[in-house]
Amino acid sequence: MFPYKFIAIEGNIGAGKTTLSKMIQKDSNCKLILEQFTDNPFLPFFYEDPKRYSLPVELFFMTERHKQLQSELSQRDLFTEFTVSDYYFIKTLLFAKNNLNEEEYRLFTRLFNVLNSTFPEPDLIVYLYRSVEDLQENIKHRGRDFEQNIQDQYLEDIQKSYLNFFKSIDHIPVLIINIEGSKFWDEPTQYESLKTLLRRTDYRMGMNYINL
Repeated sequence: MFPYKFIAIEGNIGAGKTTLSKMIQKDSNCKLILEQFTDNPFLPFFYEDPKRYSLPVELFFMTERHKQLQSELSQRDLFTEFTVSDYYFIKTLLFAKNNLNEEEYRLFTRLFNVLNSTFPEPDLIVYLYRSVEDLQENIKHRGRDFEQNIQDQYLEDIQKSYLNFFKSIDHIPVLIINIEGSKFWDEPTQYESLKTLLRRTDYRMGMNYINL
């Protein structure tokens, strides 16, 4: 039994957020929301030429995430106990900040603020933390062709954006779990430890750091 009605599981590329979300849904009575990232037709081109394709790739992500969350979160499901999502809408703005130039980002922020105002906030935000080296190992292992050329600096910048943003949150518990080297999908004990952390209710508002 999980005490939270809406849990958003976040993390850098390759952190394991989707895997964890699916595992929780498999053995609990929850509604699962998974980001449909593979449908973005600009993504492969973006990894080859970021400057040219950054704006269309981010606009596509934002509109698709908004459409999905609006649909999923507006419908109350009487047959599930809580909701788990493998992303939080704010990631739209954090990735855009790293990818867009100043003028593009200014316009993007205005659009984001309008769309973001329509969503309920999570009751718990979970951030799965791994080093860039660990992320790259997972990215290589899962073998998506368009991800294989992601640079270390790009992952480092994304990580910094998340952590800086979390510093501004003071009304929601943010659980930052260091899962460096963890393959919790193959280690039942580690997975059970993660679930135990997500069941705790003694977290303070804002950032909470825990090593798995």
